[in-house]
Amino acid sequence: MSAPLPSLRRGLDLMPSPVEDRPGLLIRDPFRYSETVLIIPPPLVSLLAHFDGERSAAEVREALVRGSGEAEAGTLLDHLLHTLSTAGFLEDDLFAAMKQEREAAFTQAPRREAAHAGSAYPVEPGALGETLRGYLDGAEPELAPRPGLKGIAAPHVSPEGGWRSYRAAYRALGPELAQRTFVVLGTSHYGAQDRFGLTRKNYVTPLGESTSDQALIERLMDEGGPAVSREDYCHSVEHSIEFQVVFLQHLYGPAVRVVPILCGPFVKGLLSAERPEDDEGVARFLGVLAQLAAQEGDRLLWVLGVDMAHLGRRYGDGFRARADFGRLARAALQDRERIERIAAGDADGFWRLVREDADPLRWCGASPFYTFLKAVRPARGELLDYHQWNIDEASVVTFAGLVFS
Repeated sequence: MSAPLPSLRRGLDLMPSPVEDRPGLLIRDPFRYSETVLIIPPPLVSLLAHFDGERSAAEVREALVRGSGEAEAGTLLDHLLHTLSTAGFLEDDLFAAMKQEREAAFTQAPRREAAHAGSAYPVEPGALGETLRGYLDGAEPELAPRPGLKGIAAPHVSPEGGWRSYRAAYRALGPELAQRTFVVLGTSHYGAQDRFGLTRKNYVTPLGESTSDQALIERLMDEGGPAVSREDYCHSVEHSIEFQVVFLQHLYGPAVRVVPILCGPFVKGLLSAERPEDDEGVARFLGVLAQLAAQEGDRLLWVLGVDMAHLGRRYGDGFRARADFGRLARAALQDRERIERIAAGDADGFWRLVREDADPLRWCGASPFYTFLKAVRPARGELLDYHQWNIDEASVVTFAGLVFS
């Protein structure tokens, strides 16, 4: 019996082709193990379902020839198999080698290089500074430092779409905070569930090289337990922390001191009646982070890189989402209900709302919010701005700017 076809990798970006004269399905790798972008023509899209790790090439080829009556139909499968494999889109030996090489390169790299410069924001320092000034200027500055300021929550959606909420959050940070260490809790879109990704590497952007607080990072690595992923490769591709570093550098200079922490999804707590910390690894890390927050006190300022709801065609819904209308008007009410629990410092109440029906809103920022509420226990939060944005014509992301004291 012949071996089954390798599975198509989970986690690939699949979307309708945006190229007008090349219709079909666009496939790309958000992990950047592969830099290849493929557009599968419409007649071949249905063949992707056969790459399930169960059916053999011979079985599929025979079925194609029998169904089409064309002897050449089987060669389409061979061509597609070769194309997907060389692109690194299949769970096969070629991809395993590609993955090992990229992760080893990140581990050995001295710095975390900018991954989204030139796409999400300008790569040239002068143009980037001008863009950031355009995002942040025009709002009335804070008249005085906020007493007891603990942190802010800003989006990680593209600044082009989320600039109002970025501005609302970052205008709360005055020059008197320049010497703080900024603990950045970012959503880990690609990391393992119930895990926290750490790296010792300095983040580099077009504005320069940030400074990682090595002592605090080492402590979290040494004491954080089994939920810690050391030198997590996800840092190399993740935007949720990179965007916050860019804004912090704009305010405080390139060498701003940071502790970058990626928070993976709390899947166990989402799909059961348990709390996230009922997982022993999560509980241990949250405990160490809470000790660090208490001991370091006002030396730290917490920054959350978080988006909220994800609704519409891109995210698997059967409806076309339009910001602030129809389903999204109802989503705004649900978002604000959760934000009220966050602002009240009610981690358990917040999680109960997230857990209802396994979170149909798809709040990707749920785990950083929960981590912050459990570790820092702010007295209160304040919603400064809430917005929805059509990331494409049929899909919407929601986000907000908040401040915590």
